[in-house]
Amino acid sequence: MRNFLENLKQALGAIKQNRLRTLMSIAGIAFGIASVVTVGVISQGGRDYIYSELETYGLNSIWVYREWEEDNPFAKVREGSGITNDDYAAMKKKICCPSVMMFSPSVYPEEWMKNLRVGNSFNNSSVEGVDVDYLKINNDSIEKGRNFRKDDIVRKKHVAIIGFQLKENLFGSTNPIGKSLHMGDVKFTVIGVLKFKNREFLNAIGATQGFEVNERMLIPYTSYQQIMGTKDIHTMRAEAMSGAVVNKALDEIIRLLHRRHGNRYTYQTESMLAWIETTNDVLGMVTLIGVVSAVVSLFVGGVGVFNIMSSSVIERTREIGIRKALGARKADIMLQFLMESTYISVIGGIAGIVLSWFVLVSLIFFADFTISSAWIFLSAAIFVSTVVGLLAGYFPAKHAASLSPSDALRFEN
Repeated sequence: MRNFLENLKQALGAIKQNRLRTLMSIAGIAFGIASVVTVGVISQGGRDYIYSELETYGLNSIWVYREWEEDNPFAKVREGSGITNDDYAAMKKKICCPSVMMFSPSVYPEEWMKNLRVGNSFNNSSVEGVDVDYLKINNDSIEKGRNFRKDDIVRKKHVAIIGFQLKENLFGSTNPIGKSLHMGDVKFTVIGVLKFKNREFLNAIGATQGFEVNERMLIPYTSYQQIMGTKDIHTMRAEAMSGAVVNKALDEIIRLLHRRHGNRYTYQTESMLAWIETTNDVLGMVTLIGVVSAVVSLFVGGVGVFNIMSSSVIERTREIGIRKALGARKADIMLQFLMESTYISVIGGIAGIVLSWFVLVSLIFFADFTISSAWIFLSAAIFVSTVVGLLAGYFPAKHAASLSPSDALRFEN
């Protein structure tokens, strides 16, 4: 311990003698560490933000609907959506689709947007006919009121659940539960209001195709079928048991539909799995570019430490010779120089953490950015800065320790 403390004292003394050079090396490490921490935290925060919006669709959600494009332009287009109420009843039997947790039909006209009216207030909104489990599948929650009940579906009641923004546009601050609204000449009673969903990022990149999720109206699918005079289901919504069986669930549904309709229709499928994979690919590439840039910055800082330690060895060659002539061991010489380089790097790492915190606090304050898992990257920063110091100081320290006393004493700067 006495030798360790003596070596630490000598290392600190050597660093003080070259303040400017040491400061520049510390700055290089600090900026490198700050880059690594900032890029890591921003990447994770961005991933969490995007995933929070993807979750508003339900991460295990799947869609099945008819493919309307015919390969032969002269072929007669078959009528119907290719999915009926009887198909829905067959799907709900456990023997059909064991990989599916729950289903909900989605019924809508060719023109989704309908004019909704309350008194003198109007709003163009999408209207969709759904079943009881739709809210669970779509990861929706009720802000006020209640969800649909089986009785609403069976009796084809004219009841509606409306989006948060639609409620604001039509009812203002008034509680809409039990109030009426009109879709054309058809009157509906509001039984629920959905919680607000944030899809700001997905809207910005055009992924929602202009669909405003907070201005929609949901009604029983049987009621919409009655209004439209059809028994068709335009899209079958479902939730897979897990993300691992999404493709299997889609295959089970498609095979049932082909079996029941004799391959008369072709179907398209969608799932959140494809969105998640695309998101991971894009975020992974962005993160990789950021990390490579940060690592290059850290590498430059490490080169700075290597240079200062190499210069220090050259400048103190005679001192090394004297110490070895007085009985210093190779391990003592190596420990002294390794401690110097590690000390510089750790100080640089701490400075980098402080710098990164300033950046992250600024993001929180000015950009309302959510910071997550910061402690992981801060811990990694300390570890990396220590490793950089050891690596940058190892070769100069090894060179210094290998000098013979006679050669070191004869050396002249």
